[in-house]
Amino acid sequence: MSLFDLIGYLAACLTTCSFVPQAWLTFKTRDVRGISLGMYSVFTAGVALWLVYGLALGAWPIVAANAVTLALAASILTMKLRYREPD
Repeated sequence: MSLFDLIGYLAACLTTCSFVPQAWLTFKTRDVRGISLGMYSVFTAGVALWLVYGLALGAWPIVAANAVTLALAASILTMKLRYREPD
């Protein structure tokens, strides 16, 4: 494994782990009032595209980070859609 792979995995770990507190809080409280539907929709789509890009390149740090981040972001987005107050 190269130094660049290690840097990629470290970056992936840090950015992906940053979503864990938000996901945990959202799962625990079901409180989605402070979560932007537009932002999470666009962000989740972007992460999905990063995952496809990483797969196309065979860049496993990108794949690993975005697979986990996609699962967390999609879960938060799903909860936002499910538990939001009616308009």
